[in-house]
Amino acid sequence: MKAIRRLPVLALLAAAACAQTPVSDTFVEDLEHREFLFFWERADPRTGLVLDRAKADGSQERRRIASTASTGFGLTALCIGAEHGWITREQAQARVLATLRFLAAKMPREHGWYYHFIDLRTGERQWKSELSFIDTALLLAGVLTARQYFGEQSETGQLAESIYESVDFQWMLNGNPRLLSMGWKPESGFLHARWDKYCELAILYLQAIGSPRHAIPADAWYAWRRPHMHYEGYEYISGGPLFTDQYSQAWLDFRGRREDRGERTGWFQNSVTATRAHRAFCINLRTKFPDYGPDAWGITASDSAKG
Repeated sequence: MKAIRRLPVLALLAAAACAQTPVSDTFVEDLEHREFLFFWERADPRTGLVLDRAKADGSQERRRIASTASTGFGLTALCIGAEHGWITREQAQARVLATLRFLAAKMPREHGWYYHFIDLRTGERQWKSELSFIDTALLLAGVLTARQYFGEQSETGQLAESIYESVDFQWMLNGNPRLLSMGWKPESGFLHARWDKYCELAILYLQAIGSPRHAIPADAWYAWRRPHMHYEGYEYISGGPLFTDQYSQAWLDFRGRREDRGERTGWFQNSVTATRAHRAFCINLRTKFPDYGPDAWGITASDSAKG
């Protein structure tokens, strides 16, 4: 599948949800730079692994817990940082190469899949976490972005290709013809749950369908459910918190593409609509959370005691 072999670097979903002005362009540029600094500063330069989280007050995170998903976003952020001139291309490539070399040669994995949480400096499994199929998919998205940015024939491109080719998507079906399992643990085997309902799964299924060595059937794309939601006049397909509508589209550019089987779904516009509905929902929570308003809103995974 050529689509998965040419992943776009970034689709700015948030920018599409509102009219762009010079002021908003400046805001987005500043926000992107701050986001980039997290991935640049909170990564181990030797392994390239990125911390799963950082403290909001800026104090040092004492836990050395990295995540495969964060590292995938980090590889993409390095390409974006070089493109914006926040670091040099040489700096970005050196960090990317260190990461890919570690992933290919030293990071523990099974059937090509990586554990969800790992030690920042050693890559060893932490918290008895699972082989996370979605987190590995987000990591692969960063790996393939680096291949695209630095060239397929470079060492970066060749390492990226070998990492992608090693991931056994067929094994992850675990006996089901089309629905992928959510994970696997050495102590207990496959998790019972499957990726069977719309969420951030698009990136995972397209990688699986496009795998050069371990592809699953193309009609697996239509195997998962698409729940329809209605809120404040918005109608859209959604699977939960805001990130479920946006993670895949950090890499996959669905603009101008529509799914045409039973219903005509444009996944880019669907995520824009879901984002607007989420904003309206947060604004309606102002009686409980007074800080919420038109310009300050959003619910996603966090360590907050209030959710």
